[in-house]
Amino acid sequence: MPEMTKPRPKYLALHEIRLPLAGYASILHRVSGAGLFLMLPLLIWLLQLSLDSTQQGSALFAALTGSLLVKLILLGLIWAFLHHFCMGIRILLIDIHVGVEKPQAHASAIAVMAVSLTLTLIFGLKLLGAY
Repeated sequence: MPEMTKPRPKYLALHEIRLPLAGYASILHRVSGAGLFLMLPLLIWLLQLSLDSTQQGSALFAALTGSLLVKLILLGLIWAFLHHFCMGIRILLIDIHVGVEKPQAHASAIAVMAVSLTLTLIFGLKLLGAY
């Protein structure tokens, strides 16, 4: 008796999977959490330099934070923190059964993306010295 099922793919084509927006927000939540965890030593070191009362520590902190590369890394960390925070609130609301239905889940995923990107833009402009 021949089987009528399709053969299983040999590889997973990620570019062909159509995730809903909530799926992308969830993946970005994990990525942002991993990024924050991996960059924690840098953040602690920058905090230590900022609290250093010696002239050398203050000068090193000013030189590092004046670098465009470090500012871009900090901008990425700002986005990671804000997205992780906003998505965490969304997940806590889903845990208490608020916004579980498909239209509400889609709207809350849009809200997470919009709020985190808007706040990143605001804080990023401040970081880059626009105001």
